[in-house]
Amino acid sequence: CQQGGRRPDGFQVGRVLLQRVFGNQLFELRPLIMKSVFRIGTRKSALALWQANWVQSELLKHFPSLSIQLVTITTKGDKIRDVPLADVGGKGLFVKEIEEALLEDRIDLAVHSMKDMPADLPQGLCIGPIPARENPADVLISKKDTPFERLALSARIGTSSLRRAAQLRCARPDIEIVALRGNVDTRLRKLDDPTEKLDAIVLAAAGIRRLGLAHRVTEHLHETLMLPAAGQGALCIEIRQDDRAVAEVLDVLNHAPTRLAVLGERSFLHRLEGSCQVPIAAHGTITGDRLNLEGLVADVDGRSVYRDHHSGPAHTAEAVGRELAERLLARGAGKVLEKLTAYGK
Repeated sequence: CQQGGRRPDGFQVGRVLLQRVFGNQLFELRPLIMKSVFRIGTRKSALALWQANWVQSELLKHFPSLSIQLVTITTKGDKIRDVPLADVGGKGLFVKEIEEALLEDRIDLAVHSMKDMPADLPQGLCIGPIPARENPADVLISKKDTPFERLALSARIGTSSLRRAAQLRCARPDIEIVALRGNVDTRLRKLDDPTEKLDAIVLAAAGIRRLGLAHRVTEHLHETLMLPAAGQGALCIEIRQDDRAVAEVLDVLNHAPTRLAVLGERSFLHRLEGSCQVPIAAHGTITGDRLNLEGLVADVDGRSVYRDHHSGPAHTAEAVGRELAERLLARGAGKVLEKLTAYGK
């Protein structure tokens, strides 16, 4: 008040002084005043729990007094394990029930794998801050540590991803793709089980690394062979659009380069109306102030593959993604999408 009475910018000076003296303490107390408990929604798998616990631990580093509760939710995708995702509804199977809990205010935020997120989100929800990305590559895990190029003729490779299957078939038309569902541990057990007769499986490097299983990896598949899924390696923290209190607290987890790259990838996916029924891949990297984005659309048999790259200012990431999608559509990728969409219906 004294500053305000003596100079026209007194209020601003007083605010800055208070921030400098008490800023850290007030910032730590703010979320406690707004919410008594932060409820994080997650699936029950080992990887999902690792991801939710990581978010919890990172928040507690910044707000040690914050009370956080993990709420585990079983999704339809967790219940249906013997049918390929493309046949039962795609990516949304792993997030729908969690998103319903978020919309009904039974949780305050949801933690997903970004690659599991559909191109469109339910009205009222949005993707919040995006933490720094783990390795986005796919990895091959094989018996006897045999690399992909040296696998036997007609080798049996397990994967539930049409994206992976299409690119594997493109590189090696002789291989046999075996539908493989389940969490990471389940897939590894099936590889080790002689009755399954699998020669190798393909998984995301991020999940393997987060679960401390990097020693099982035979090789990281290069992007020229296997372009990752949009958002692969990144976490998705989903929140309600109108919940500014939660958004402000979570902002400490945001990693700007990862966010821009993922926004570009998801914009590419959205323009192509991507789902699990269509083999679509995208990976973006930030170099300086530019986004470099690689995208791919393929037929399920790997015979028709459309691939291109595009770059632009990083702050226009979503426009870069749309423009890359348009380039692939102009080259003929639309015909593949139409055929696969009609088949899916």
